[in-house]
Amino acid sequence: MTSENAKPDGGLSAEAQDVLDEIEEKNVDFLRLQFTDILGTVKNVSVPADQAEKAFTEGIYFDGSSINGFVRIQESDMRLDPDPSTFAVLPWRNNDDSAAGRLICDVIDTSSGQPFSGDPRGVLKRAIERAEEMGYTVNAAPEPEFFLFEEDEEGRATTKTNDAGGYFDLAPKDLAQDVRRDIIFGLEDMGFDIEASHHEVAQGQHEINFTYDDALSTADNVATFRSVVRAIAAEHDLHATFMPKPIPRINGSGMHTHFSLFEDGENAFHDGDDEFDLSETAKQFIAGILDHAPAIAAVSNPTVNSYKRLVPGYEAPVYVAWSDRNRSALIRKPAARVPTASRIEARFPDPSCNPYLAFAALIHAGLDGIERGLDCDDPVRENIYEFDEQKREEYGITTLPTNLGEALDALESDEVVQDALGEHVYENFVEAKTQEFDDYRVDVSDWELDRYLETF
Repeated sequence: MTSENAKPDGGLSAEAQDVLDEIEEKNVDFLRLQFTDILGTVKNVSVPADQAEKAFTEGIYFDGSSINGFVRIQESDMRLDPDPSTFAVLPWRNNDDSAAGRLICDVIDTSSGQPFSGDPRGVLKRAIERAEEMGYTVNAAPEPEFFLFEEDEEGRATTKTNDAGGYFDLAPKDLAQDVRRDIIFGLEDMGFDIEASHHEVAQGQHEINFTYDDALSTADNVATFRSVVRAIAAEHDLHATFMPKPIPRINGSGMHTHFSLFEDGENAFHDGDDEFDLSETAKQFIAGILDHAPAIAAVSNPTVNSYKRLVPGYEAPVYVAWSDRNRSALIRKPAARVPTASRIEARFPDPSCNPYLAFAALIHAGLDGIERGLDCDDPVRENIYEFDEQKREEYGITTLPTNLGEALDALESDEVVQDALGEHVYENFVEAKTQEFDDYRVDVSDWELDRYLETF
């Protein structure tokens, strides 16, 4: 079976031909065909640029049994089909003589010729298709945070920050302004529309925001963003990490993600007659996410370390509620520049997640809320961080899971989020993450040794 980029007569689609022309024009000598595994790690197969036409017409074959959570060795042949709309020249390989290009690919099961059920990008595509069947298109915008750390003499990462800056600080405290500038230039070269950049609350912590786009393009951009940030930070002899909580007792890194649905070109989340400018559709979407939040957390906060961030007192949302004012709730309705820009912000995802799977889980949960016509509780306008347990019970506010094991238990009880992932991804994801949590439980940390070794 040939790629959808090929015409019946053997020629190329217009979009694919445009990419070939750009490859020649920009003297691209190598192409990285990019995809992600189930855990969100970006993988790529490099091919000479003169193989681009073959990649578009026939795809590029690879061994799927070598990729975490894909297939067994007896069914290992898989194919990458490049999406021509994702072509970009990599900024760190661009020079006067040659350049390297990047294409994001869909993974095809060669035995059936159909999209591979374990491809995370395909999982998100299915969520988007479900929304389209209900008459909606999905837009998303993330706010990924990251830390910049110095490297040791052997080039290995430390947890020593290279600045003492705080929220929105300027030089001389924010010593990473030049790094962020170079990252932004690199992202813009790859087609990103950067909205804002600033130093975050913690020392060494940063945030770069890019504008709204459709959900698939946004997930593609998150995967690309992490690669670009790491590569350009390395050029400055720094290590960039999207680990949620690399330093104890300070704020961790989140990836607050904004969503809106559009119907017939209009914002389906907006209602100018509502006190919060939110439509009933938006409130049902919120209710769906809140209803499935414990199971979503296994996907949006997928590491043992994620739950070191999700604790009260460090600005991370742990309370299953929504608000139109404060940031202590799981979901917030942000102020909009114009009323028709109504949207909701899911504040609990972190940047270690697989963006395709996290977006899919959030979208399916929200759509489930719409389909079931779930009622949305009133927003909590007080600071939930200051509530005691009794007051939270009075408001009916529950909390997210406190560790990865609890989140996996919630996922195993939630058919909606399981269906969002699909059987293949769900089973392999739970298997991998259960092993991760088991490894964590049997390990002994330095904290335990320091506290107990000489005491008992």
